[in-house]
Amino acid sequence: MPKPPRSKPLLRDTEAPIRSRPRGRRNPAQPQLLFDPMPERVDPALAQLKSRPPKGSEWSWELKWDGYRLTVHIEPQGIRVLTRGGHDWTHRFPAIAQAARALGPATMIIDGEAIVLDEEGRPNFGLLQQSLGASGKQPGNRASNAVLYAFDLVYLDGHDLRGIEYRSRRHLLEDTLNGPGNDQVGAIRLSETLDAEPTVLLDHVCRLGLEGIVGKRLDRPYRSGRTGDWVKVKCVQSEAFFIVGYERSATFPAGFGSLVLAAYRGDDLVHVGSVGTGFRQAEAIRLRKMLDTLRWRRKPPPLPYSGSAGVVWVEPTLIAEIEFRAWTMDGKLRHPSYKGLRERQDNADVFRLD
Repeated sequence: MPKPPRSKPLLRDTEAPIRSRPRGRRNPAQPQLLFDPMPERVDPALAQLKSRPPKGSEWSWELKWDGYRLTVHIEPQGIRVLTRGGHDWTHRFPAIAQAARALGPATMIIDGEAIVLDEEGRPNFGLLQQSLGASGKQPGNRASNAVLYAFDLVYLDGHDLRGIEYRSRRHLLEDTLNGPGNDQVGAIRLSETLDAEPTVLLDHVCRLGLEGIVGKRLDRPYRSGRTGDWVKVKCVQSEAFFIVGYERSATFPAGFGSLVLAAYRGDDLVHVGSVGTGFRQAEAIRLRKMLDTLRWRRKPPPLPYSGSAGVVWVEPTLIAEIEFRAWTMDGKLRHPSYKGLRERQDNADVFRLD
């Protein structure tokens, strides 16, 4: 076998030696690197409540999920599952964290909602709240059966996607979750877009007993807060209110007759009615014990009140998710029903009347 020819030197011996030019400072007029640092956390985009869906072809529609808003950070050093308020709940959603590892080694931030499905395959906030232990004495429980329905992608492999339009982010999200690392039946699933006229879609969703629909402007970037780029239309209204007291029950002394609820008006708390349905007996007993540790020790009560004199007032600390049909003319909830407690770490928004 003949020997390969010897390679020639890049520089002839007769040529003068070449040295590297000394490095200078970066010219600020030159463009920056193409890669963006991964945000430590992202304040979520929030949907504005509307009484009816807006018209137009620029909207994309999907189900409104009834759970806890999460962002899943897939980073070189590991997985982080953060609540809306920025608290690390990776340990509380182990199945979601495990599914996120399978999506690597790409780095990304996925925005979605953690839910627990009931026996009929519908989201059930009460089941999620029970699995997390929000109403019991063991906060920090794991929701091992929770599923994340992903609906946005805000960072991918060195690129901050918040500045690009939603239709492009959605395309990247679908490609990411439809890849070989995800089977769409595991703990991270794609929140499907629904191809139907929104009023027809809302009617169908409500008849199925689901919470409502969410619309997103296809041409808008990802902007934190309630900007109007996202809207929600609910079948039944559901909001978070402070528990500020309870009325005793003669037939259920270990529990209560109803909970007294409050919302914000400006910086003040105002009474918005009471709720006495939606409780299982064991949950009502646990909740009564929690409330008795928060008794209001001062006068006057924590808010103006003209109802029953038999209210046991408590510190406005616990936040309840309440389902209701409408508002009365005097600003009270109509047909309220208790769904569960929200956790402070979930950054629950107490309803604001203004």
